Amino acid sequence: MKRLLFFSTILAITAISCRKIEVDGDGTTVINPPPTGGGQTINLSGKITKDTVLSAANTYILKGPVYITNNAKITIEAGTTIKGQFTDPVGMLVITRGAKIEAKGTQDAPIVFTSASPVPKSGDWAGIVILGKAKTNAVFNTVPGVGEIEGGVNDGDGNGLYGGTDDNDNSGILQYVRIEYAGFAFLPDKEVNSLTMGGVGKGTTIDHVQVSYAKDDAFEWFGGNVNCNYLIAYKTQDDDFDTDAGFSGKIQFGLIVRDSAIADISRSEAFESDNDPNGTTTGPLTSPVFSNITAIGPKATLANNGNSLYLAAVQIRRNSQLSIFNSVFLGWPIGILIDGSRGRPTDLNINDSTLRIRNTIIAGSTAGNAIKYTVSTSAPTGASDASIINWFNTPFFGNTIYSLNDDAKFVNPFNFSSIDPTPFGTSPAATGAAFTDPKLAGFKSVTFRGAIAPGGADATWWKGWTRFN
Repeated sequence: MKRLLFFSTILAITAISCRKIEVDGDGTTVINPPPTGGGQTINLSGKITKDTVLSAANTYILKGPVYITNNAKITIEAGTTIKGQFTDPVGMLVITRGAKIEAKGTQDAPIVFTSASPVPKSGDWAGIVILGKAKTNAVFNTVPGVGEIEGGVNDGDGNGLYGGTDDNDNSGILQYVRIEYAGFAFLPDKEVNSLTMGGVGKGTTIDHVQVSYAKDDAFEWFGGNVNCNYLIAYKTQDDDFDTDAGFSGKIQFGLIVRDSAIADISRSEAFESDNDPNGTTTGPLTSPVFSNITAIGPKATLANNGNSLYLAAVQIRRNSQLSIFNSVFLGWPIGILIDGSRGRPTDLNINDSTLRIRNTIIAGSTAGNAIKYTVSTSAPTGASDASIINWFNTPFFGNTIYSLNDDAKFVNPFNFSSIDPTPFGTSPAATGAAFTDPKLAGFKSVTFRGAIAPGGADATWWKGWTRFN
């Protein structure tokens, strides 16, 4: 059954009177034009099937799941605030396959997705889900290359499915966007992340996005090959950058800041990467490339253990071919964990050089834990902690391990009241980056390691549009 949800000032064609959008469900909601001199609060719910514009003059509430369907585009003006309902059903925005989101904020007027609660907290609402038609190794109802996104998103019309054959698929634009207090567990191990991307193609633009206080993962990619730049994850509960189901995009300039008291029962990490749940050779293989990441962990000092549920800065497992270049990991119990215990042993990807870690700094990890290996009991390869450490320390790779965070010489990375994750000019991270590796084709070539330069234009990208409190 159809109902009509009447908006004012939210269609691409504006008018004095209300306009209408078809939405599945029962009942009718009527909203009058905004009063003179001010905006109003507008509730969004159900399925939006026509091109729609959200105006910065108004505040919008996501009342339960809101699906953009029928190849429609939702355009969100710079400076707009969208709030997720925090009572059941919690708010969620889903961009289905073929639909688009155009959320182009600016440094001075970012778009903010946040909680509708007067006292917001982590996990108040579900988050943003973008679903595209790019390739994935997922399988749904025996159909290869199509996946059902996690978190109870799917419905009887298949609006929670992702994947296809178009790696150039375009799901729209996210620029200068903040996502706060999101992440919701509909079922155990079936969560919606703050920003979930399923089969999102490289025709999509995603840059300058901050996720804060995520209940589950901050960013998770399921297949697809979208490239992303200038991402921030602040005080995430579970993982910051989670890659699965054949994701193969390129990500440059990412800042991760953890709260030592907050971690997840599933064990928290900056990176978690799997090819598929069973670690098979099913393609396309998970093979993203990350460069210029600064990940500030829970251990400001060696004596500061933080939450016991923290595992590692990076866990690469289940036959993933994830690669990391020119990055810095400060204050994690374990730096890099190569987990070969399930499926095809992940260390075999080291042997054939499809998994690479180059020109990267690890500092402040628990003694002896900068690099660790989990052996496969079913298909042992002979790899060990010692052999994985030797691989990481290969002189040609340009990696460095420091005992203390202070050895990395960053300005104020662990002070939440006045955080500054910038390296000093004398920091080893101020130099040492390299972009000659073929995997880094298309990346911006810079001289510094980590997300932020010690000075110049690349030192301030994380300021102005962000919020760290």
